Amino acid sequence: MPSFTSPGAAAGSPGKREPVSGPYYAPRHERLRGAKLSGRGDRPVSEVAGPDPPAVPAGAISAAEERFDRRRRTAGLFLGPALFLFLLLLPPAGLSPAGGRLLAVVALTVVWWVTEPVPIPVTAVLGPALTVVLGVTGPKDAFAPFGDPVIFLFLGSFLLAEAMSAHGVDRRIALALLSTRTFGSSLARLVAGFALLSAALSMWLSNTATTAMLYPIALGVLAALRGAGAGAAEGSGPGRAARVALLLACAYGSSIGGIGTPVGTPPNLIALGQLEALAGVRIPFFRWMAMAVPLLLVTLAFAVAYLVRPLRARGPALAAARPALVEERRAQGAWSRGQRNVVFVFAATVALWILPGLAAAVAGPGGRAERLAAALPEAVVAVLSGMALFALPVSWAERRFTLAWSDAVRIDWGTLLLFGGGLSLGGAMFRTGLADALGRGLVGATGARTEIALVFLFGVVAIYLTEVTSNTATATMLVPLAIATARSAGLDPVAPALSAAIGCSMAFMLPVATPPNAIVYGSGRIRITEMARAGFVMNLAVSVIVPLGVLLLVRVLPR
Repeated sequence: MPSFTSPGAAAGSPGKREPVSGPYYAPRHERLRGAKLSGRGDRPVSEVAGPDPPAVPAGAISAAEERFDRRRRTAGLFLGPALFLFLLLLPPAGLSPAGGRLLAVVALTVVWWVTEPVPIPVTAVLGPALTVVLGVTGPKDAFAPFGDPVIFLFLGSFLLAEAMSAHGVDRRIALALLSTRTFGSSLARLVAGFALLSAALSMWLSNTATTAMLYPIALGVLAALRGAGAGAAEGSGPGRAARVALLLACAYGSSIGGIGTPVGTPPNLIALGQLEALAGVRIPFFRWMAMAVPLLLVTLAFAVAYLVRPLRARGPALAAARPALVEERRAQGAWSRGQRNVVFVFAATVALWILPGLAAAVAGPGGRAERLAAALPEAVVAVLSGMALFALPVSWAERRFTLAWSDAVRIDWGTLLLFGGGLSLGGAMFRTGLADALGRGLVGATGARTEIALVFLFGVVAIYLTEVTSNTATATMLVPLAIATARSAGLDPVAPALSAAIGCSMAFMLPVATPPNAIVYGSGRIRITEMARAGFVMNLAVSVIVPLGVLLLVRVLPR
C-alpha cells in the first residue's frame, strides 16, 4: 500500500515534522532544481516524499534554460547600475531634482527585481538606503515603513502558519478530507477535492507550503492507481489525464486560493498597505474576503471544470487509492497537545480577524462594534496570536511550548523586508511627484483614461508579467503605479490596484512562474508542454475573470 508519510515525520510524534528550511530567494533555475522555496513550512522539493519518491530530475530545467537564466542575471547585474548612472546624470525633463534621483533608484531596483542578480530582499533594502544617500528622503522616512502594521500582520500569520506546518495540522486536515467518500468516489471528484483543499489551505498558509504538502499525497494516489492497473501507463490515455489533472489541481488551487484572504499571499497585503499609505483607503479583513472569495470560487470552478473535462469519459476508477488515504489518516493517531493548541489559536485568530469588521459593517458607524474593530486591528490580532504560540505549553514538565524560537527563525523574513522596501519607495514616489509623472505618462501612452481600461490594463499586465518575475516583486512595482495612474486620470485607485495585486497570483503557464508550478514540474511527471497548454487556457480565462470580477465586486460591496 503506498505511503504518503512525510520524511520529516518523527517517530512516536504524530503529525510532527522536522524543522524545515526558511525563506529563500534563489535564482529561478535553482528553485526548479529542488532548492528551498520561499514560504512558511516549505521543504526542498527533493525531500518531499511520496510513493517512488522522485528526486528532482536532472533535466527539470534544460541546459539552455540554465544558460539563459545565468545570462539574465549577469546582464541585470550590470544593466541595473548602468541605467542608474544614466538616469542620475541625465534625468528626464519635467521631474523635480529629487524625483529625477529617485527615478534612478527605482530603475535600478526594478531591473534587479526582474533579473535577480542578488536576492530580492537585498534589493528591497538597498533602494531605501540609496534614497537617503542621494538626499531624496531622510533615514526616518526611508525606514519607517519597515515597521508598518501590515508587516506585523504578515509576521503573525507567518508564525501561525509555521506552527501549523511544524505540528502537522495542515497534513491531518488534508488527509481527513481527501479520505472521505465525498471526494473519494471518483477521480474527477478527487481532483476537485485537491483543488478545493489546496485553495482553502493557501488562504491561510503559504502557497508553496500547501503545494509541497499535498503533492506527495497526489503522487500516492497515482501510484495506487498504477499499482492496481486502474489507469494503464502514466504516460498515455487516462493515466496521463489523471496525472496532469491531479498535479495541476495542487498547483492551481494553491495559487488561486492565495487571493482569498489578506494574509493568503504577499501581493494582497502589498495592495492593502499601498492603498492605505498612498490613497488613504483602508480595506478591512472581512471586506477583502467578501470581495475576493467569490472571485476565488469562480476562478477555481473554471480550473476544476477544465482539469476534470478529460476524466469524465475515460478517467480510471478510484477504488484502489481510497484505502491508502484512509490508512494514512488512521496512522496519524490521536491529536497531539501541540496540534490542539495550534487549532485553538488559529480559530481564535480567524474569528478576531473577521468578526469585528463584520459586526461593524452590520451595526454601522459609531457603535461599540466599530470601537472594538479599532481596538483589535488585524495586525495586533496577528501579533498577539503569534505570541500566544510561544506561551501555550506542549509539555510543561519539559518546558516545551507550541512554537520555539528555532521555529520562528524559519519564517519568511525576506518577504517582510520586501514589503518594507516597497512601501518606502512607493511613499517616496508620491512625495517627490514621480508617481504622478509616471501615471500621466502611462495614461498618455496607453490612452487608458477610464476605470475599466485601467483595471484591465493592470490586471492583464500583472498576469503575464508574473510568469517571468516574482509575484511579490511584480506587485511591489505595479500596485503603486496603478494607484498613481488612476489618480492622474481622476479615478478611484481601488479597482486598478486590486486588479494588479490579484493578477500577480494568476500565473499558470510556466514552471518558473510560481513555486507551486515549479514543485509539480520538478516531479518529472508533467511535461512543460502539458503545463503550458493548460496554463495558457487558464491565463486567457483569468484575463477576463479577474478584471470583470474586481469591477463588479468593488461596486456592490460597501466601503
